[in-house]
Amino acid sequence: MKIAVDAMGGDYAPEETVLGAIEAVHAYSLDVVLVGEEIKIRRLLEKHGAAENIHIAVVHAGQVIEMHEHPAQAIRKKKDASILVATRLVKEGKCDAVVAPGSTGAAVSAALLGLGRIKGIERPCIATPIPSKKGITVLLDSGANANSKPKHLIEGAIMGSHYAKYILGINKPQVGLLNIGEEASKGNELCQATYPVLEQLKTISFFGNVEGRDIPEGTVDVVVCDGFVGNVILKFGEGMALFIIKLVKEAIKNSGFIAKLGALAVYPALKTLKKRLDFTEYGGAPLLGVNGSFIICHGSSKAKAIKNAIRVADELVVQDVVGHIRKSIEEEQVEQYDGEEV
Repeated sequence: MKIAVDAMGGDYAPEETVLGAIEAVHAYSLDVVLVGEEIKIRRLLEKHGAAENIHIAVVHAGQVIEMHEHPAQAIRKKKDASILVATRLVKEGKCDAVVAPGSTGAAVSAALLGLGRIKGIERPCIATPIPSKKGITVLLDSGANANSKPKHLIEGAIMGSHYAKYILGINKPQVGLLNIGEEASKGNELCQATYPVLEQLKTISFFGNVEGRDIPEGTVDVVVCDGFVGNVILKFGEGMALFIIKLVKEAIKNSGFIAKLGALAVYPALKTLKKRLDFTEYGGAPLLGVNGSFIICHGSSKAKAIKNAIRVADELVVQDVVGHIRKSIEEEQVEQYDGEEV
């Protein structure tokens, strides 16, 4: 297994990205190819005692797409951008998957340009694992497409179901359509048009409509929505998790001696809670629907998140999630749903 990592993407690149790659090759049976400014990367490998590690290679890329740049324009202008070079390595068969910290827009554009879409998929989507009461709930789309048609949600339901089955190990994932009520007649035109088609699909187990509170509850394993709503939910959840942790810390700090002793007693439980809410534990989110395994990481990812994203990329390839999605899309003949008639 060989994973291409955009070493220059993200707020803490390249140091944290290089550290994450070093940790990954020590923890897992795989090779990593770091793509970016070769001199900087090699200096960091030497600094951290990994200059001679045979499981880490470096491929030079002379340009970087910054977070503030317009993705489509930057992709056209910067042909030697690290994210494009990393994606090209997979296209050419030199690597098996891409890990892309940094600009989500640039990552999606690079994947579409470099790898293309699976036949029958009109718009790929980002599948984000969210901690829930029962384990993990997969939310998609969480940001690739702000404006969706019914066909795109149908594609997402199929792809999310396969991700939950082969990566999370859920034998028969339950898929829910995010809505403002449980009744089939609820919601906007998008939800009302999508619901009856999801009921007919043979390759998924459709639960019905679910509401926002069902996501942390773990009512279903996969929640489908458009990318605008999904991204709002994701960012709100991240902010709320950090807020809760901060409130707990402040409450303990401002309490008396007895309360602080009690806090020491429950410290292991608090530590476990923090771990479950920490996005770095889940690495990155796969961009499903492209012809290759592609992981998008949070822009603020540090070494721990990069390490886990590389692990997820490895799992996607080993489980052949792309192949399973391709087969189901053909079986369901998703192309018949043009997005207007359903």
